[in-house]
Amino acid sequence: MVRFVEDDGGEEPLAPVIPLFGTGHGVDRPVSGPAVTAPGVEPARPRDVGGRASDAEATDGAAEAERVLLKRLRLRSLSIREARAVLAAEGLDAEAADELVERFCERGYLDDARLAEQLVYAGVDRKRQGRQAIAQTLAKRGVPREIADEALDALPDDDDDRALDYARSKAASLVSLDRDTALRRLIGQLARRGFPGSVAMRAAGAALDEAGAARGGSGVRFR
Repeated sequence: MVRFVEDDGGEEPLAPVIPLFGTGHGVDRPVSGPAVTAPGVEPARPRDVGGRASDAEATDGAAEAERVLLKRLRLRSLSIREARAVLAAEGLDAEAADELVERFCERGYLDDARLAEQLVYAGVDRKRQGRQAIAQTLAKRGVPREIADEALDALPDDDDDRALDYARSKAASLVSLDRDTALRRLIGQLARRGFPGSVAMRAAGAALDEAGAARGGSGVRFR
């Protein structure tokens, strides 16, 4: 037994559904008028020729992709490249993604220049990273090269000072080791934060000298 679903005047009429048990004439024919479906079976959503999603489905997909992107932006700032990747993962086509990204840029939700400033600030003040590590972070996050270079140009050229500050914070825990081991470990820590080799070596040696002197040692100067 089949059940007729009434059209409530909302979305466009559902596409005709072929009866589950045929028409009795050897050929199943579409039923005109309201969609027909068996109890408990959800009617098929409308699709256009070739099996592509209907306008209603496309609209629903764009709305869902926008919702997902907004949710991600509430957690952290995204670059335009990262935003496009989110939309692509949601199945949004390139044209619709371009429109949505443009709208988000106009509203200030996406701003690569502002993101670059945030990443530089976090790298310097919170993570105490060197210029090289910060540049790698900007590239990894998809910040365009010209915007990244502009943000880095505003960064004071004080890698030596920042490397020494970081080395001092770690040297006290290493002075109980022999000089070569302590030096190797501290240089490695500085290198992982993006400080060039020469900067890391100078900072590590100076910090260990200071820590050794503070403990009453000779503090052999690193060269």
